[in-house]
Amino acid sequence: MATRVTDRFLRYVVIDTQSDASSASQPSTEKQKNLGRLLVEELREIGVSDAHLDEHGYVYGTIPSNTPKSDVPVICFCSHMDTAPDFSGTNVKPQVVKNYQGGDIRLPGNPDQIIRVAEHPVLNDLIGHDIVTSDGTTLLGADDKAGIAEIMAAAEHLIHNPDIRHGTIRILFTTDEEIGRGVDKVDLKKLGADFAYTMDGETAGVVEDETFSADAVEIAITGVAIHPGFAYGRMENAIKIAGAILARLPKTMAPETTKDRDGFIHPTGVSGVMEKASLSFIIRDFTEDGLKSKEALLEEITRGVMADYPGSRYTFTVREQYRNMKVVLDRHPEIVEHAVEAVRRAGMTPVRGSIRGGTDGSRLSFMGLPCANIFAGGHAFHSPLEFVSSQDMEKAVKTIVELAKLWEERA
Repeated sequence: MATRVTDRFLRYVVIDTQSDASSASQPSTEKQKNLGRLLVEELREIGVSDAHLDEHGYVYGTIPSNTPKSDVPVICFCSHMDTAPDFSGTNVKPQVVKNYQGGDIRLPGNPDQIIRVAEHPVLNDLIGHDIVTSDGTTLLGADDKAGIAEIMAAAEHLIHNPDIRHGTIRILFTTDEEIGRGVDKVDLKKLGADFAYTMDGETAGVVEDETFSADAVEIAITGVAIHPGFAYGRMENAIKIAGAILARLPKTMAPETTKDRDGFIHPTGVSGVMEKASLSFIIRDFTEDGLKSKEALLEEITRGVMADYPGSRYTFTVREQYRNMKVVLDRHPEIVEHAVEAVRRAGMTPVRGSIRGGTDGSRLSFMGLPCANIFAGGHAFHSPLEFVSSQDMEKAVKTIVELAKLWEERA
């Protein structure tokens, strides 16, 4: 099983599927459909006869029920096809470190890129594993092609082993998750699932039922432009105003200085000329009150800076991104309880965790499809140091299979 899931993964990561936040289309990049078409072809080959790619780049498919029970909930397994725009995903050259025996891993395409045990202590738990990395010049794409490979391998296993009883299982592969649009166009009626799981987590054995709540903030500044030779007492440079706002952000409220359940204010973009400038932020917190207080703090900082520039003005726009899925999942405790038991049956000690980020499951939960998140085995996402263990991907496949069995057993 480990070989099968790894072979799939190695096929998928070499297909460039980076999403693009500057594009207004869905999918944001047509190249995401290249992977979608391959997945449809492979799904049909293993017996998922209704597999198809829609106009938005989503892949849908069904594994029919093989149980006489009529009350088994329809379960969906979901992963996203796109990779993050944060680091290059073009011309990925995956490497496999067979039977890893410990120590730092130097990546062959860029010797300066080293996966250090001191920075990634999970490597101590992967002795004897086969570890897949990039060559150091691109990201790997384990986020979330590991999840895709695991769902595909589990689908093949279930179809080829009809003695494993399960209810109807839906498969969903999405586009544009990395830019916050992963489920914008999902047809929940067509999907027809009762509950769902995203295979988009990190360490083996972890089941996550909580995410950040998230908003985006855009600050647009209009300054006072004038020829610099005649600017005395008159110019109000929008670029400097933007810089002053950034300089006043609290250092203790940044991603690089927070952990666990701490939220943050994170600038993601800045652009400008003398007359106009814009700042983009993402705001994160596990509670609604914490989210709103951070937005209020950011606007207070902005007002304080603008007070020094009486001729300038600004707009402050908040856009909701997603909310903490725990609010929904707590109403359906069996979703997480079954996942925890499936992890145990797959031979691991289950750990319940919180995600310092978001998944398609966050949005799906509030759209009416309660959705927890299960580990996919990858680490160091969105960077050239990304890696995943073949054996951990196999454990994820087993977890999916055990989950399918559990929902049938407990119907």
